[in-house]
Amino acid sequence: MYKVKEIFRSIQGEGFNTGKESVFIRFSGCNFWNGRVEDRLEAKCNFCDTDFVGVNGKNGGNYNLKELIEVVERVWDLSFSLKKKNVILTGGEPLLQVDKKLLDFLKKKNFTVAVETNGSIKTDLDFDWICVSPKDPAHWNQKKGDELKIIYPQDKFNLKEIVNLDFKFFFLQPKDDSLMKLNLNKTIDYCKLNKKWIPSFQFHKAIGIQ
Repeated sequence: MYKVKEIFRSIQGEGFNTGKESVFIRFSGCNFWNGRVEDRLEAKCNFCDTDFVGVNGKNGGNYNLKELIEVVERVWDLSFSLKKKNVILTGGEPLLQVDKKLLDFLKKKNFTVAVETNGSIKTDLDFDWICVSPKDPAHWNQKKGDELKIIYPQDKFNLKEIVNLDFKFFFLQPKDDSLMKLNLNKTIDYCKLNKKWIPSFQFHKAIGIQ
């Protein structure tokens, strides 16, 4: 069974594929934080802004493979879109649950499949797009993919060394906290001085969609 927090249709709000219409499957659970507010300060990712706890979100639930695919197709069909079908596997940490059967079935249904991961779990699954957003160098195992996204500022990572890794694109995304405006300015300034890094903004929040 797959434990899913929510399934919804929206646009990709950040990174290289900003604006791409997709179905998002948000899997429940994460190996960096249990989602409890009282434990946030002890988490490896204590600035997480996502609710990934439980199965009580939109179209959330405990699904077998067939049921999950049926919901994903129904949610996509609600868009009446003639565009290429896209699905984004996110979380929490989706690689705690995503397996070859699910990936193969989605591709069989003609979905392009992207995954957003914290990089703690190394994968050899044949995703169409891999976005890695590491939060802890000591638990960073997936060090290649299409897109690397670092939440900024952080002092855990050596950004000058990271750009030598096997990724096509390198993004810095301002940390969404009480210092957001300052973080935004720092991100832009760093990218101006280090051209391989590209600023990434959470466009979906700016226009008020999920």
